[in-house]
Amino acid sequence: MRLGVNVPNFGPATTVEVMERWAHVAEGLGFDLLMMSDHVLITPDVSVRYPGPFQDPFTTLAWLAGRTNGRIQLGITVLIMPYRPPAVTAQLAASLHRLTGGKFVLGVAVGWARQEFEALGVPYGRRGRLTDEYLDEMHQIWGGGVEGVAAALTPEELPGPPVWIGGNSDAALRRAVVAGSAWHPLGFTMDWLTEAVDRLAAFADEAGRAVPTLAPRIKVRLTAEPVTDADRDAGIGTLEQVLDDLERLAALGSETVVLDPYHGDPAELEQPERSWRELATVVEAWRGRK
Repeated sequence: MRLGVNVPNFGPATTVEVMERWAHVAEGLGFDLLMMSDHVLITPDVSVRYPGPFQDPFTTLAWLAGRTNGRIQLGITVLIMPYRPPAVTAQLAASLHRLTGGKFVLGVAVGWARQEFEALGVPYGRRGRLTDEYLDEMHQIWGGGVEGVAAALTPEELPGPPVWIGGNSDAALRRAVVAGSAWHPLGFTMDWLTEAVDRLAAFADEAGRAVPTLAPRIKVRLTAEPVTDADRDAGIGTLEQVLDDLERLAALGSETVVLDPYHGDPAELEQPERSWRELATVVEAWRGRK
């Protein structure tokens, strides 16, 4: 099972130097995948958790590709699909995938920030339907299936990256079956995920399609004492609890697990060293257990 890390690309404390240091830390710890998130406008509902400036993930990952060793994969968790025309997303993703030698992963989701949707002129109530339509068009562009539009790149040039479908709703599970190479749930309890994996398989059987691979993103926060709440999210608790969560995720068939050290408090961004220490503790202990 591969491990990825979600790196902050927002907030005044996350300077160019800090982002480059994040990349070097991720490489040094042996992570397989470095991912970043997406917002376009920092409306009040966004700024509570994700203060500006918010660096564009495509641009930032392209910049980091030139400052990493070329081994680590790069990705987005998650691109808000309705915010951009699908042809634009298809071109950006295909270009980054090609320029990194096939080391780009595109995670997508429908989005949640109503004020940001309104500011961009995108109908919030249609975000699910728009996501489905845009995903279909994007795949058609990569495959040369849009009338009057040539394929963005030839098959030899790596036309499109793996697409992970984010979201925890049944609609997201069905979307992953139809349009994704992996289902990318974001924050959950282990009991919930175990049941959701069964639903995913049922939806795939119903659609006559293969079951998508599993690539979850979990929070990471180490505590001195065990967290005994029934609604404890995976990745939060003592080191032993977190390692047990990773074991269960592996047993469920997870091919990649993305660790997210950010918990929504902008003050965390001023002390990235704490996140680096916790990530190092988890990664080293996981390697030791394996």
